[in-house]
Parts: sequence; C-alpha cells; structure tokens
Amino acid sequence: MIVELGHYALILAFAVAILQTIVPMVGAQKGWADWMAAAGPLASAQFALLAIAFAALTWAFVTSDFSVLLVVENSHTLKPLLYKISGVWGNHEGSLLLWVLILAVFGASASWFGGNLPASLQARVLAVQGSIGAAFMAFMIFTSNPFLRTALPPFDGNDLNPLLQDPGLAFHPPFLYLGYVGLSMAFSFAVAALIEGKVDAAWGRWVRPWTLAAWIFLTIGITLGSWWAYYELGWGGFWFWDPVENASFMPWLVGTALLHSALVVERRGALVVWTLLLAILTFSLSLVGTFLVRSGVLTSVHAFSSDPARGVGVLLLLVLSTGGALTLFAARAHRFNRPVLFSPVSREGGLVLNNIILLTAAGTVFLGTFYPLFVDMMSGDKISVGPPYFNRTFLPLMLPLLIAVVFGMNLRWKRDTLKASVRRGAWALLPVVAAMALSVVLGGTSKTFGAIGMAIGLWLVIGSFAWWVTRVNLFRAPLTRSLDLARTTPRALYGMVLAHMGLGFAVIGIAVVTAWQLETIRAIHPGEVIQIGSFDVRLDRVRGHLGPNYEAERAVFVVSKDGRNLGEMLSERRFYPTSGRQTTEAAIDSRFLSNLYLVIGDADPSGAWTVRAYWHPFVLLIWIGPLLMAFGGLVSLSDRRFRLGATIRSAPPQALVAKA
Repeated sequence: MIVELGHYALILAFAVAILQTIVPMVGAQKGWADWMAAAGPLASAQFALLAIAFAALTWAFVTSDFSVLLVVENSHTLKPLLYKISGVWGNHEGSLLLWVLILAVFGASASWFGGNLPASLQARVLAVQGSIGAAFMAFMIFTSNPFLRTALPPFDGNDLNPLLQDPGLAFHPPFLYLGYVGLSMAFSFAVAALIEGKVDAAWGRWVRPWTLAAWIFLTIGITLGSWWAYYELGWGGFWFWDPVENASFMPWLVGTALLHSALVVERRGALVVWTLLLAILTFSLSLVGTFLVRSGVLTSVHAFSSDPARGVGVLLLLVLSTGGALTLFAARAHRFNRPVLFSPVSREGGLVLNNIILLTAAGTVFLGTFYPLFVDMMSGDKISVGPPYFNRTFLPLMLPLLIAVVFGMNLRWKRDTLKASVRRGAWALLPVVAAMALSVVLGGTSKTFGAIGMAIGLWLVIGSFAWWVTRVNLFRAPLTRSLDLARTTPRALYGMVLAHMGLGFAVIGIAVVTAWQLETIRAIHPGEVIQIGSFDVRLDRVRGHLGPNYEAERAVFVVSKDGRNLGEMLSERRFYPTSGRQTTEAAIDSRFLSNLYLVIGDADPSGAWTVRAYWHPFVLLIWIGPLLMAFGGLVSLSDRRFRLGATIRSAPPQALVAKA
C-alpha cells in the first residue's frame, strides 16, 4: 500500500509540474496576477508529493520490501540500516527520484523565500523549474520507474555495490545532487530574465545566493567523493581524473566563474550577457554529468546505468534544455548589450580574467573527458586520456590564476593601477619567498615544482589574510578603530577571505603530497618489518573476520618510530558473497595533517602478503581546504544582503492588474 501511495504521488507530482510550467508562464505573459500567484502553491505541492514518493521508496528499502524490483537489485536483509537507506539513491532509478526531489526543494524554496522578487520574474523562474522537473519525471515514469514490482519476491536481495557501502558514499551523492540540481536555479533565473528582457543589479543580487548555495553543496560533494576514493579504493590517491570526477568538476569551475560574474552585475551592472551565458552553461554541464553516469557510454564505479536507451533519453533532455536556452540567448542577448566602462586594470578586469581562465580550464577538462568517447563513436578505437594530459594542460592554466587571485582582491572597482595593487599586498610576498627558498634547500632542486606549488598556496593564504589586515587597518590605526572596522565588515567579505584561504590550503596539500610523498611495495611474511620514512611497520598477523554481510581478511600492523610503539593499524580485504565482489579497506593513521597509509594485498604461495605503504605529508589539507572554502561560502550566504535580496519589494498583485 505504501509503495502504491508513493507511485501515485510521483504521477501526481508530474501532473503538478506540468501545471507549474504552463500556468505561471502564461500568467506572466498576459499579466494575470492570479495565474502568476499559482506558481508558489504549485511548487509547494510538487515538493510535498515528491517527498511522499521518496519517503515511500525509503520505507521499502528500510523494511526490505522485496516485492519492489529496485529493492531486490540494490538491497539485502543483512545490510546495515545506513546502507539500506543509502541504497535508495545508490542506483539509477532511486537517484533520479532524489534528483527531482531536490529540484522541487529549490523550486519550493524560491516560492517560500522569494517574496522580494517581482511577481512576473518569480512566476517565470518557477515555471522554468517546473519544466525541468516535468521533463525528468516523464523520463523517470516512462523509462526508469523506481516503483516497479516483481512477480516472485525473493527472500533476500542482490545487495548494493560493496564500493557504495561506505559512510562517505552514503552522504556524497546527496551533497553532489544538491550542487548539481541547485545550479538549475541560476539557469531558471537566466531563462526567465531572457524571456522578460530585464537584467539589473537586483537580478544579480537575487541569483547570487542560489548559485552560492549550489556551489557550497557541490564543493562539499566533490570533497567527500575525493576523500572516499582516497581511503576506500586503496590506491593511495585523491584524484584520478575519472570521467565522472570531471563531470562534477566542470560545473564547479564554471559555477565559480558565474559567482564572480554575478558580483560584477550586482555591483556595476556589467558583464550581463556573459553572466547569462555562464548560468546556462553551468547547469548544462550538470546535465552533461547526469548523461555520463546514466548513458552507458563509460564504465565507472560512479556510473548508475549501462542502458544506452536511457542514455538517449537523458541526451534528449540535455539537447532540449541547453539548445532551447542557447537559442533564446541568441535571440534575446543583444537587448542586454549596454556599455559599462572600466579599465582593464580594475576589479572588473580582474574578474573577467578570472572567468576566462576558469572557462578555458573547464574546456580542457571537457576535451580530455569526451575526446575518447568521440573517437570510440567515430572509429571504434579505444583510447584513454589520463592524468598526464590534464596535468600538462589544466595546471599551467591554473597557476597564473592562483597567483593573480590576491592581486585581484586588492584591485579597486572601475579603475586602478597595477603598481598600487601590488603595493597593497607586497608584504605578503616575504614569508612566501622565504618558505619557497627553505623548501628548495631542504628538498633539493628535484622538488622545485613542489616548492613553487607550496609557495603559491602560501601566497593565497597569507595574501588573503593580508587583504583583511589592510581593510581593517590593523597595526596602522588604534586597536579600537580596527575592531570597529572588523565588526562592520560585511560577512560576504569574510567569506571571500576564508574561501581564498581554503583554496590556498588545498594547493599546499596537493603540492606537498605530490612532491614529498613516500611509497613502498613489498611482499612480507607475518613478523617482518618494512620501513616507510621514519616509521617501522611490522605485519603482526592476518586473521579472518566476519562482518554483517561480508567476509574479510584483516591484517594487523604494529607501527613504531625510533623504537617507540605507536599502536596498531588494521587493513582489510573484504568479500561480499551475495554480489561476489571484493573491496579493500585501507589503514590510515593521521599525524599532524599527514597520513601513514597501509593496504594489504594478495598472498603468494609462500605465505607472504603484498603490502603497500605510503607516507602522505600534509595530505589532509587537500580536504580541509575545500571544506574551508565551503564554510566561507556559508559565511557569505549569511550576509544580510543575501538574505534580503533586492531592496525594493515587488508590487502587489492589485497594482499589476491596474497597470495591465
């Protein structure tokens, strides 16, 4: 009964989404206040119905209702409760339901918290959101129904992919979807503005918080995915340039450009056309990621579906939404071409440079991701584009951008001089140069690139802090005056400083671990010792271990340093009998932002076990940095200007009717 209720709720939500697409759009076009006012209740109703549908599917997973085909294929009675719940979205159909639920959450939120929007703009934004939801619900109902029944329910299910039975993968997809789908709000605002023919500073202020919220979620989602890959896959890396990793990284890059571009629209009324295009491209790249994981064009632990027919459906949605928006952009963009003068050396000029580099970097990632697919489609040849390509194309683009960030923070709006900008942040260069010189002395010339990367990261951290010191006149004015300036500084500026410092910490972590990591691989018997850096690692024993739904070989390592026992570390090789799959659980011991990383491998006929040991210095900064960036985004989002949106509230419906 509950499953049927969820199915009916999904169908009703689809019908409501169609109404949400048509009624407010027609109302805005005709100036009918009642029809425009229907957008909010329809968005709320769609959210409520999808919440019922999602709750019903979750109930089926939690109670192991094997009359539902999706539960049979992605769950098991012995599976822990957390993974029964995460099994709801650990598959194609369930993840689509989560996708449209989050889309409805954002649409309903725009109606709940968008009272300061002009009625016509709000109606059009919610209509565009409704059209996206209707399209995806149609795709789900007709090709990927999560509520399909099975005629002969088994006693147990087929179990979820063991790689997904992990806390990191339980939370990674929801955050990623909140980012992916949240970017639809920027898309809807852009399409609504193109239809309405009006973009001003208030529009930039309205669109920025939605974009920022999605960017925060996407940042957290990518970070969780990277951390999961690091400790779960057992290969000791944090980023592999996997096509699906790239699929989330591309909208993050373009979304970052969109955030900065919308700031220029808000502050100066410039870059309007550029911002509209970025809003369309950002969500389009999110749809590209959706296509990649659901089309069957690639094989990945991230991919949900291998059915090409479903891929055609997603591709059709991508073509219709992106093609339609770009066609509208081509027809209407000329209306927003108005000259706004600013010097190339200015805050606006710096943000333009930032956007060009970010978009070019996203283009190189797009090319490296899709080129093998194009070659395979055209000729049938199988080629791979791996880390060497990305390291040689992406990194050279990003280095000048990272250096320019601090200078850009010190530029003034409209007109400035490069000399003045350099002078404002010059003192931050001293500790950076000293740290770079020290790292070269200690590590030798072979670590020069690592030293350069570490110096750039420090430049971002210290330079961002130096910008705040300059703003509050610390050490140059009485302390009470500096405290007053610090207290009255908008939260958005604190968020900017934290985000740029977080980027610097991530760069430091990547540079240090890439240049100074240690690795050793040996086959050893129990009782033997391997050395990794200053650590002695003894394989004490390997014993069997029985988990709730798996069997494991558990290796116990005893770690010591300079003769002092530091404790035991455990690494496992797990086998899941139901699915017949095997996974590796790495042993990780964190010490002052660094990790000792151990992985047990196969045993040879002599009884020796392959052990891989890594020492990753400052590797935790790779994930602390992005989390600090996300926290900086949250601080900015709490700024009063974001909460209020525009300062002029929309006219009441009566006034609109009178005007019409």
